[in-house]
Amino acid sequence: MAFQIPRGTQDILPSEASRWQYVEKKAREICRLYRFQEIRTPIFEHTELFQRGVGESTDIVQKEMYTFSDRKGRSLTLRPEGTAAVVRAFVEKKMYADPNQPVKLFYIGPMFRYERPQSGRFRQFVQFGVEALGSDDPALDAEVISLAMAFYQSLGLKKLKLAINSLGDQESRAAHRAALVNHFKPRIGEFCSDCQKRLEQNPLRILDCKQDREHELMKSAPSIIDFLNDESKQYFDQVLKYLTELGIEYEIDPNLVRGLDYYNHTAFEIMSNAEGFGAITTLCGGGRYNGLVEEAGGPSTPGIGFALSIERLLAAIDAENIALPIEKGLDCYIVAMGDRAKERSVSLLQEMRKAGISADKDYENKKMKAQLKQADRLQAKFVIIIGDEELEKGVANVKNMATGEQDAVAFERLAEYIKERK
Repeated sequence: MAFQIPRGTQDILPSEASRWQYVEKKAREICRLYRFQEIRTPIFEHTELFQRGVGESTDIVQKEMYTFSDRKGRSLTLRPEGTAAVVRAFVEKKMYADPNQPVKLFYIGPMFRYERPQSGRFRQFVQFGVEALGSDDPALDAEVISLAMAFYQSLGLKKLKLAINSLGDQESRAAHRAALVNHFKPRIGEFCSDCQKRLEQNPLRILDCKQDREHELMKSAPSIIDFLNDESKQYFDQVLKYLTELGIEYEIDPNLVRGLDYYNHTAFEIMSNAEGFGAITTLCGGGRYNGLVEEAGGPSTPGIGFALSIERLLAAIDAENIALPIEKGLDCYIVAMGDRAKERSVSLLQEMRKAGISADKDYENKKMKAQLKQADRLQAKFVIIIGDEELEKGVANVKNMATGEQDAVAFERLAEYIKERK
């Protein structure tokens, strides 16, 4: 029986893995500059964490979670997003008592959602996300957005758009919620069954519906901006001032609500305007979630963060025809002719690697010409050629594959010679 990969997943082969490693390295470099430290949480958590943290009315909880019972009947779920798990760890490990506040964390890892696979969207996907917990300073909102933009720009992306909105505080949201119910209720029967449920659970979710997005009531729906109280308006205005101060351009989108229940105040998305990127242009989404720590059993602690898909990031890089500066090939390849030379090549290979030189050799007893072809395919910068004659003289022939030049180099100087020229 020939097995096939499960639908909605992918194999990252070596030729592509180098691009993943490069962007993940860039993410870690950016986070170091902003003093965000890595956290690694389990792949699965107790189901209730996501039900309470992500929100019962979200598509993620209602339709997309991979949930199973363990051998003792406990309900567990493969993590569909990263924030709830980070907040759980923040509370459980009492990170709110850390003298260095806010606590600034980042994660890179696989998430799981059961949804229809399409271009750039998988059932197992990798997210890079950051969370800053312990401050409600609007400058922190701007910093988190700045980090995301700096990350994309460090990879050469230029065709970006930042959309931002305010969801307001609890008072503002309650007033907006009542207005949404009054707006949609008389004609809710014209909407999908999900939206009909959302009307009572969380009418804000209706604005995020993909199926009914063209309905006329969507375009005339009350804007949260019109229901912001003075405190929420001041907060939002301050975030926008900081973005301007940082030189970050933005567009206010009053219909941007994000797909998770825990957001309040700032909500934002970063999109790609690259031609041919696809119908779904969102690269990154995030916002403020004051109140989520309390939901996880911790003290009142404000937070803000974002998450982005590495798969969609790589698609945006391709759409802008960006060639990542990934170093390919080996530093050297050892071509050995004869039994004695093959024996010597084993220890010589180890000497190269101990010196920090990437190296390989033939393991198929190929002829010299075939070994040289293999070295060329592996994009080796240098080839070290040894045989009985070289062993007798104590020197190896080193060929520069770019120039074709060849030198006789003593065995004890080989590593030094290659390190100076690679």
